[in-house]
Amino acid sequence: ATAKYRTAHATRERIRVEAFNLAFAELRKLLPTLPPDKKLSKIEILRLAICYISYLNHVLDV
Repeated sequence: ATAKYRTAHATRERIRVEAFNLAFAELRKLLPTLPPDKKLSKIEILRLAICYISYLNHVLDV
């Protein structure tokens, strides 16, 4: 691979990772935690989102 190709690939990857991290940050803002500013890993965010969605579905069903 040429240097130009590697640079373009690295730029695309950087943009992808930034978008990925931004999506997790946005999701994190929607999840209730104690303390509110608790730092969560990506897997913790996903697991908490699953539980929270399940809880909200339960609330709607009652």
